[in-house]
Amino acid sequence: MSAPHSTHLALALVATIRHDGHGGVADDLDTPDALTAWVRAHAAALPGGIGARRYRADESALEAVRGVRAAVRALFARAVRPGAPSPADARRPLPLGEAVARLNAAAARVPTVPVLSWPRDGDPVVRDAPTVPSGRAGAAARGELLTAALARATLAFLAGPDRQRLRACHAPRCVRYFLKDHPRQEWCKPSCGNRARVARHHERGRSTA
Repeated sequence: MSAPHSTHLALALVATIRHDGHGGVADDLDTPDALTAWVRAHAAALPGGIGARRYRADESALEAVRGVRAAVRALFARAVRPGAPSPADARRPLPLGEAVARLNAAAARVPTVPVLSWPRDGDPVVRDAPTVPSGRAGAAARGELLTAALARATLAFLAGPDRQRLRACHAPRCVRYFLKDHPRQEWCKPSCGNRARVARHHERGRSTA
């Protein structure tokens, strides 16, 4: 099963593209400071080597994360087939091969080692943890750790069973992806359902006028 942190990170990353309320889309990662705030807000889900709670992004890190995000959104658009993708991805997403190659390349930038943990009240668990060679400390290394973590979270999510629950929300003024929690769920949140029902009501009114 996809690790909760993997699912959370992948969905949180694509959610940084949102509807702007005026028929277009807005980007929550539009400046290095915005990426800094986003990383710090998601510190619990990111590897410790990033130093997320003290992390500060630069233009290079911002460009790299936005590049990974474009690949993730392209693969999410494919994952929801035969349903329609998010309206934000309906026109020109990255080609499948390019999106896959971009994620694989980002994931491979930082080597991993198996790390054992054994909680007092649980079973031993081995997980892959990123490691940065000596001499690579600093902002560049943390940037590579960040993009590798985001790419690996997406790979884990796409290869796991939660991918089958992925949907695009098609309520008015929404471009989000979400996980379908029950068979009749159509929208990412109740407010989207309310807007969709109001829009349908108005459409029926116009068609019978």
